Order: sequence, then C-alpha cells, then structure tokens
Amino acid sequence: MGDSKPKSASAAAGVWGVVKPFANGGASGMLATCVIQPIDMVKVRMQLGQGSAGQVARTMIANDGVSSLYKGLSAGLLRQATYTTARLGSFRVLTNKAVAANDGKPLPLIQKACIGLTAGAIGACFGNPADLALIRMQADATLPVAQRRNYTNAFQALGRIVADEGIFALWKGAGPTVSRAMALNMGMLASYDQSMELFKDSLGMGEYSTVVGASAISGFFASACSLPFDYVKTQIQKMQPDASGKLPYSGSLDCAFKTVKSGGPFKLYTGFPVYCIRIAPHVMMTWLFLNQIQKFEKLAGL
Repeated sequence: MGDSKPKSASAAAGVWGVVKPFANGGASGMLATCVIQPIDMVKVRMQLGQGSAGQVARTMIANDGVSSLYKGLSAGLLRQATYTTARLGSFRVLTNKAVAANDGKPLPLIQKACIGLTAGAIGACFGNPADLALIRMQADATLPVAQRRNYTNAFQALGRIVADEGIFALWKGAGPTVSRAMALNMGMLASYDQSMELFKDSLGMGEYSTVVGASAISGFFASACSLPFDYVKTQIQKMQPDASGKLPYSGSLDCAFKTVKSGGPFKLYTGFPVYCIRIAPHVMMTWLFLNQIQKFEKLAGL
C-alpha cells in the first residue's frame, strides 16, 4: 500500500514522457497558426490565380471584411492538432532513439533528413482530413455561387465530406499531401537540428539567437523543398468535375505535368515569396513557442 503512490507517480511520469513531445508539438503549431492564418489564406488565393498578395488581400477585405482573412481557422487549428502533433512528436521520438543508438553522438545530416521524411509522412496521414477541409474552406469563395460548399467550420466540413463523398474522401489528395509533408519536413526538421548544432556548438551563439537563426534557415529550406508539392496538392484538393463529370486532373503527376506544360516549371513556384513569408514565420514561431513551452515545463518540473 505504501508503495502505490510512488508507483502511480512513476507511471504517470512515464506516460507523460511518451506524450510530451507530441503535446508540445501540437500546442506550438496551433499557437503559430493563430498568428499566421491570414498569410496562409492569401497564399491559397494566389495559387488559385486571384492576383498578387496585395490585390488578394484588398479584394478579400473589401468584399467580406477582415474576418475573411481568418476563414478556415478552425480547420487550420485542427490540422495542427493532428498533423503537427504527429510530425514533431514522431521526429523527436525517432531522433532520440537514433541518438541513443549512436552512443549519444550527433546524427549525420542524411540520417536527420530520413527521419524528417518519415515524420512528415506520419504527420500527413493523420492531418490530411483537416488539410482537405482547410483548403476547401479557403477556396470556397473563388467558386461560382452554385458550386460553393458553404462549410461553416472544420467539423461540419468533415461531416459533409463523409456524408456526401464517403469516409475515404477525407484522404482525397493524400498522395500529394504526403509528398509535400515529406519534402517540407525533410527541409524543416533536418536543417533546424543541423543549424542548432552549428550555431550552439560550433559558433557558441546564445540560446535565443540560436533558436531564431536556426528557425529562419529551417523556414527557408522547408519552403524551397515543399512549394511545388503544395501547389499540386492545392490544385488536386480544390478541383471539381466539369459539366460532363470529368475532373481536370487524373492525379498529382498529371497535374504537375499539365502545369509545367502550360506555364513552365516555375509555375509550380507560383506565390513563392508569400509562401516563404508564410512558411518561414510559421516555422520560426513554432520553434520559438516550442522552446518557451519546454522552458516552462522545466520550471514547473514537468
């Protein structure tokens, strides 16, 4: 009886140790999304051919008010609660196991990249339903009135998709989503850990400048690696059949080939400045929020 509390506390600590990297990852991603949602909204509209960043923002605000910049926020938060929770948590768990197997020595960049690819695929599989709802909610106003789905929030969107198209429709576009996530996370996670080691161990920089510098590098590589996949994913997820019932693309490869054929390879980088501005700050804020959460947990003894 006297040993029950210590055992219970030990078991709780063990469970928290497993859950913590996932909970921290999801929380940091959700906080970053609350700040970055308007830029993400403008990026999606640019990819759908509605003009430059300034034109898109002015049109949205003039037609629907400032709140239109936050359309799809519920889906964005749900996406972070699934996708970022899974990818950051699995990346940290896999990295810790790999470092332990490497006798505590830092991992080579190629191994970090492979772990990033794996974590991205895991996260995308969990996050695709919310990502589909987010893209559809953001693109809805660009459709003719008769074709608009008029989802009110992420959960209503998911319910409608299941009811109208079947449960497997929640993974529509999963191929390009997984590909994008793998590319993004390879660039984001591997470059962040590598930069942290460089700035902290080799250059002796302070904690804050190390996190900010590594986050900026991480954001750039995440953007450069993932935008072509993001462009294709957006086109696949928002497409609708024409009057004859035929879809514009048969799949992600068909979409990529047709895009390159019609506009050249740089068409896949449509909106890169805005995409980079969106991705890099989100990556930076995710890492900064994560750093602060971890510091708070340390102070609280968690």
